[in-house]
Amino acid sequence: GEAGRKIITKYTRYGTVLLAVLQSFGVATFVYLQGVVVTSSLEFHISTVVCLVTGTMFLMWLGEQITERGIGNGISLIITAGIVSGIPSGIVRMLTLTEQGSMSMLMAVSIVIGILLLIYAVVYFESAQRKVPVHYAKRQFGSGMMPGQSIHMPFKLNMAGVIPPIFASSIILFPSTLLGWFGSNSTNSVLHKVAAMLQHGQPLYIVLFATTIIFFCYFYTALVFSPKEMAENLKKSGAFVPGIRPGEQTSRYLEKVVLRLTLFGALYITTICLIPEFLTTALKVPFYLGGTSLLILVVVTIDFRTQINSYRMSSQYEDLISRPDMKSLSRK
Repeated sequence: GEAGRKIITKYTRYGTVLLAVLQSFGVATFVYLQGVVVTSSLEFHISTVVCLVTGTMFLMWLGEQITERGIGNGISLIITAGIVSGIPSGIVRMLTLTEQGSMSMLMAVSIVIGILLLIYAVVYFESAQRKVPVHYAKRQFGSGMMPGQSIHMPFKLNMAGVIPPIFASSIILFPSTLLGWFGSNSTNSVLHKVAAMLQHGQPLYIVLFATTIIFFCYFYTALVFSPKEMAENLKKSGAFVPGIRPGEQTSRYLEKVVLRLTLFGALYITTICLIPEFLTTALKVPFYLGGTSLLILVVVTIDFRTQINSYRMSSQYEDLISRPDMKSLSRK
C-alpha cells in the first residue's frame, strides 16, 4: 500500500546516501593513488566525498520532483537523458573506426541492423500482455439494476521494468571496482584476477549478471504486486474471475499467472541484456555495446509516451467538462 511505498522510498534514500559515500570514497582513493593530487589526502577525500554525495542527492531530489510534478518517472528520465546524450559520440566513434579501417563497413552495418532488431524485440515484448477475464455481477444502483459487465485485467509480461538490469549491473560493478582497486598493485594477485573475471564478456560476469537479473525480476515483482490484496479488492467490488472462487482461490490463481509471466519476463530481459555481450565478444567489436542501456532507453521511452497520451486524454476530458454548454447540460 501507500504506507509501504513510503517506507521503501525512505530506505531507498538511506541506501543511496550510503552507496554514494562508499563509491565517492573509493573514487577519491583511486584518484589520489594516481599521484595527480596536489592537496593533502584528508582535504581531497573530504571535498570529493562531499561534492559527489551532494550531486547524487540533488539528482535524486530532482528525479522525485519530476515524478511528483511532471510526467513519467524522474530518475528513469534522468538516466535515459544520460544514455541519449552518449548516442551521438558513439555514432561518431563507429564512423571514425570505419574510416580508420579498425572496423569493416559490413560489421558497422551489421551492428546497426542488430540494434534495430533488438529495439523491435523490446517494443514487441513490452507491449505483450496477459489478459485475465473479470466479470462483475449484477448490482443494485438506485432504483434500478445495473447489468453485469465483463472486462479484462491486463498483466504485462515485464512487470519489473528496467529495475532488474540496473540493480544487477550496479551490484556486480561495485565489488569488481573494489577488487580492481585493492588488486591494482600487482597483476598476479588473486583480487586482480577475480576483478578481471568480473569484466564484461567474461563467463563469470555473464553467469552472475543473468542470475542477478532473474532474482531481481521476482523480487521487485513481489514488492509491487500483491495477489492477495488484488483478490480482496475484486471481492469487495463484486467481481470474480470466471471458474475461480473469490478470495483465496483467486489470490492463488493471480499469483500463479504472475509467476509464469515473471519467468518469461525474466528470460526476456536476460536475453536482451546478454545478446550484446555475446555479440561484442564474437564480433570483436572495439567498443562495448550495452544491452541494459538499450533496454532502459526503449522501456522508458514507451512508458513516457503512454503517460503523455494519458495526460492528453485527461486534459481533453477536463476541457470538455469545462465548456459552458456542458456545464449547463450538467445542471439540467
